[in-house]
Amino acid sequence: MLFDLDGTLYAQFPLRVAMLGEMGVVCGASIARGGARIPRVLRAFRSMREELRHHDDLGEPLAVRQYSAVSAKLGCSPEDVESIVHEWMYRRPLKWLAYCRRRGVMELLRFLEVRGIPKGVLSDYPAHDKLAALGLAGRFDPVLSAVDPEVGAFKPDPRGYLVAAARWGVPPASVLYVGDRIDVDAKGAVAAGMACAVLTREPAVGSGVFAIADFKELQSVIERTC
Repeated sequence: MLFDLDGTLYAQFPLRVAMLGEMGVVCGASIARGGARIPRVLRAFRSMREELRHHDDLGEPLAVRQYSAVSAKLGCSPEDVESIVHEWMYRRPLKWLAYCRRRGVMELLRFLEVRGIPKGVLSDYPAHDKLAALGLAGRFDPVLSAVDPEVGAFKPDPRGYLVAAARWGVPPASVLYVGDRIDVDAKGAVAAGMACAVLTREPAVGSGVFAIADFKELQSVIERTC
């Protein structure tokens, strides 16, 4: 079973509330020192990543392109973009993640471990530090990111899904992907030949895609089908 991370293993809304509060304090106290540019860079970075889902320029590695494209758009250095992103998207949120972990995650993982079902992570963002902050270090193998050299593509490109299946030495059709976005997670899983469970209150339309309200429901589905 292959998992998305952001929005799947933890809820994003409470984390965003916490980070908005922290950013308001820091930026409000440091406008004279350039603090006002932080939200602008982060908005541009998120927006550019969405664009790069659909426009894959093979002339530059994705790990570099995600920063250079924002740099060109805003007229700042790639190093400045990377520094702001690392601090505000990768480092500062870590202290909040344990409070945002989805209910039922640990129970589901123990359920899978008892049954010998391999578990992996495929995220668009680096995942190791977040998994450690969530108390989930060592529970997944492989742990893949879109910017890993062997992947080099954001979801819904199927490359990351296929790399995970190859690591396990199993056909993609035997893997279930678990995510929170139909347009990204489910689309990529289907393109790779995998089924997908989506954490959503909306109907999940499409062959091989089904909606779940929470991990307890997912565990019930697995119990009925395995």
